[in-house]
Amino acid sequence: MVVLDAARKQALRRELSALLGKGSVLSEPEELLVYESDGLVLFRALADFVVFPTSTEQVAAVVKLANRESLPFVARGAGTGLSGGCLPAEGGLVISLMRMNRVLEVDYDNQIAVVEPGLVNLHLSWAVGPKGFYFAPDPSSQQACTVGGNIANNSGGPHTLKYGVTVNHVLGLEVVLPDGEIMWLGGRTREAQGYDMAGLFVGSEGTFGIATKIVVRILKQPQAVKTVLAVFDSIEQASKAVSAVIARGLIPAAMEMIDQLTIGAVEDAFGCGYPRDAAAALLIELDGLREGMEAQAERVMAACRDCGARDVRAARDEAERQLLWKGRKSAFGAYGHISPAYMVMDGVIPRTRLPEVLRRVNEIVASYGLRVGNVFHAGDGNLHPNILYDPRVPGEEARVVAAGGEILKVCADVGGSISGEHGIGLEKVDYMSLIFSEADLDYMGRLRDAFNPRNLCNPGKIFPSRKACGESGPAYRPHPIEEKGLAQRF
Repeated sequence: MVVLDAARKQALRRELSALLGKGSVLSEPEELLVYESDGLVLFRALADFVVFPTSTEQVAAVVKLANRESLPFVARGAGTGLSGGCLPAEGGLVISLMRMNRVLEVDYDNQIAVVEPGLVNLHLSWAVGPKGFYFAPDPSSQQACTVGGNIANNSGGPHTLKYGVTVNHVLGLEVVLPDGEIMWLGGRTREAQGYDMAGLFVGSEGTFGIATKIVVRILKQPQAVKTVLAVFDSIEQASKAVSAVIARGLIPAAMEMIDQLTIGAVEDAFGCGYPRDAAAALLIELDGLREGMEAQAERVMAACRDCGARDVRAARDEAERQLLWKGRKSAFGAYGHISPAYMVMDGVIPRTRLPEVLRRVNEIVASYGLRVGNVFHAGDGNLHPNILYDPRVPGEEARVVAAGGEILKVCADVGGSISGEHGIGLEKVDYMSLIFSEADLDYMGRLRDAFNPRNLCNPGKIFPSRKACGESGPAYRPHPIEEKGLAQRF
């Protein structure tokens, strides 16, 4: 960490303002507070500056200045991330990309769009919707999260089951490398020679550089969509229904599970029509050709009934379908009606292990005297246990962190992973050894160093510590969350 004295800080502010223009630099403590965390509010740190570039050249200029001054820098979109991935590195710069939010080009014939990283995910589908197209990756936060953030974490969303995660929809990237050089990775077609550098960049959590232009695939809207709500008296029944549907040769566009605690929160907040007394509900969406859609829906509903669903029905019209999805996509926000705070976990398991893992999740959280709500992408085994807590209760945050760690270990033990779409960020650095050997981490560290040899670009993320994986970069010093006893490097 470089500690700037008042005179140096003032001089850098003037220089940054000259590079970016009036109103593009924040440095007052009360201004910086807005950027002290992302959606994971357990971890907080202040940057020296938050800057708002509007072009690739401005991003490159800021990165070169940061290199000259040996200041860490972190790119940030809407700040909706849930793993501390854009947490400032104490001092240095936060490079906000929210003013780089344009759709630069749409090529409908070739089904691609070129966008800037600060574009809100849903706004891309709005832009191309009138021509009958959409952007498939749809994280639950798609009304707020940015395409750049989706790139950083290789996020997915409910429709990952059929359409894949973000990397499956990215063709090319213009990036500013950690030394300020500008280059293109990939291109405008799906087939490319040589290493898949764009694919490598997606999911690197901002440690390989900053994307400033993104070439994405856009898809034709399906002819027909059918959304089914299946209601169960036990989570085990609902979990078995997930595998039963796929075992019948059906691949729904989405298959989402919502447990009883979450249903209660959603109904309190929005009244979306979920039965409050249900132990679990599955929201299953089919899309594709109009021909045969009804038959597919009947097969899905039959599979759910065979697994014990007490009620199965299809949305009668688009308004009801949208209401059911509003409940699912607004579930995280609905927890605010029943708890002062919550931490969203993110793990992946084989979907056939859903019954036992969900049982373990509930047991673990209960053993810490806490409550958990589960709402997640059941079709691809991407869990999101939401541990509810009150930060005003002494020791409760530490219990949340401990319970979360046990849940991640369960995911790893059954052959899963510790992140499906939120990334490792700062939240899970201490759990990487659950799924990677020291040699694995060493190789990944060398790859990171090839892009980011000075480790100024989003330092402290993904890797446990340089003691464990031999990373190069600035000397280690404890992060405030370590000093609070909420995290440990090993």
